[in-house]
Amino acid sequence: MRTHQHLKLTPEEYLAQERSAEFKSEYYHGKIYAMSGASREHNQISSNITASLVVKLLDKPCSVYANDMKVWIDKAHKYTYPDLIVACDPQHFEDEHTDVLLNPSVIIEILSDSTETYDRGLKFFHYQRIDSLCEYLLISQKFCHVEKYERQANNLWVYSEFHEMNDEVTINAINCKILLSEIYRKVNLKETIL
Repeated sequence: MRTHQHLKLTPEEYLAQERSAEFKSEYYHGKIYAMSGASREHNQISSNITASLVVKLLDKPCSVYANDMKVWIDKAHKYTYPDLIVACDPQHFEDEHTDVLLNPSVIIEILSDSTETYDRGLKFFHYQRIDSLCEYLLISQKFCHVEKYERQANNLWVYSEFHEMNDEVTINAINCKILLSEIYRKVNLKETIL
């Protein structure tokens, strides 16, 4: 991501600007960072996960938000747009606009060449500072590969990964499972991760 503004903004100024902006930007310590567009594969994966989770959560007090819901990370002084978020009741929002979520339970990022290092590094470091966050998933859009980080009681994160279409990822925070074949339906993948 690149900054497109030299002057620092307050959170209130950022939100006022962002709510009327044509393109999305993230906010970090007063600076604004433009977000790039998504590929066809990214959009298909996002749609697949959203559709699957919405159905699985119909009878649960949880909501799935894709692309346009901001998350405020108070301890990092940051507004960010995760690719997908699951939040369960009671959901807390920053204000009456209900477009800034404060307590996500699950965050899912779909990796791309331009964001992978950030999603694995600084962004995940910031996400770990959200007390409500229980699980963080990283989805490759090139290969059949899903990674999951799950917060433990001691605040350590346990890592697991999945490589096969018949692998099933259990998302314990929302008590549901999703097959990789659901995630990658209609997605053109490279044959091998090597």
